[in-house]
Amino acid sequence: MEGSPHVQFGRPAEYTGHRFAFSGTGKEYFGIWIVNILLTIVTLGIYSAWAKVRRNRYFYGNTKLADGWFDYHARPKQILIGRILVVGYLILYNLLLRFSPLLGGLLGLVFIVAIPWLIARGLRFSARVTSYRNVRFDFTGGYWGAVRAFFLSSLVAGLSFGLLAPIASRWTLRYTLGNLRYGGKVFSPDPTLGALYRAWVLPAVLTVGGLILLVIIIGGSAAGLQALKANDFANDPARGVAFIVTLYLMLLPVLLLYAVVGLLYSAGVRNAGFSATTFDGRHYLFSDMPRWTYAWVMVSNLVVTILTLGLMRPWAAVRLARFHADYTAIVFDGDVGEIFSDIKDSGSAVGSEFMDIEGIDFGF
Repeated sequence: MEGSPHVQFGRPAEYTGHRFAFSGTGKEYFGIWIVNILLTIVTLGIYSAWAKVRRNRYFYGNTKLADGWFDYHARPKQILIGRILVVGYLILYNLLLRFSPLLGGLLGLVFIVAIPWLIARGLRFSARVTSYRNVRFDFTGGYWGAVRAFFLSSLVAGLSFGLLAPIASRWTLRYTLGNLRYGGKVFSPDPTLGALYRAWVLPAVLTVGGLILLVIIIGGSAAGLQALKANDFANDPARGVAFIVTLYLMLLPVLLLYAVVGLLYSAGVRNAGFSATTFDGRHYLFSDMPRWTYAWVMVSNLVVTILTLGLMRPWAAVRLARFHADYTAIVFDGDVGEIFSDIKDSGSAVGSEFMDIEGIDFGF
């Protein structure tokens, strides 16, 4: 798909689809990554803010859409100040919890109440330090929207045992995409519950299958424990150890299944959400990510990273970025050059807030 940026997505002839493209390589990123790791260790974590900026500038700068490139404008000191504030708050919380549990508890409660505000500010920060064709993004979401999108949605999905998960996902999509701006122009997500529930069906079926498998394993384990008691576990420790190891090995497929379930649902929601989002009321986002392939990429990336003790992490990160780009597009209504010539930069969104708490960066 990367080699064919102009694609028709079931739209009339005047609509032209442009795929994203990622041009970074694992070899290039490895050089950045290894220096980031070493300097972060040497500086006891202080360099991590500079590492984040270098990493994001590499990935953003290698992401292309319709002959235009993205860029990342955050300054390391902004991120460092935010992290110092968070670490200082946590240190104060632990000290108070030790010497004055009541005050420590109150401080912890304040932090919990502040989390939605921090999320909203973090999303705004991430948007405002991102540009495409030298035009900045922005994010306008507020506190109560974050409460609904990230906390109430999780509560609704959990209490309904996943039955209402698509409704919760729609709340999150409408908050994260619906409050995004580019040059003052609005993104408008409107995913239908039908599309979200179609993405939900397969993960739901696999979840039920996983529960059945888990019940079978638990039942077999209970019978095995009874057998061990009957044969006097104390007199046959080797058999007990073998039983425990076998039990863990039997649980691994269940854990893997639930990891895949989450990935399948995430990819399905992404496809449904992006493909139901318009930009400036005229242009359409599009995502056709194959769900099983996405799950394979994520799981194999993790396995390769673990087996190589982290050394293949740069390769995995580049592979995932290219995968996301290959299956994401925007369908433009009209000539791309004319469209972007009409979009003016809304101004620097960072300079005036250099010392602001926005420097705390939460990523989603």
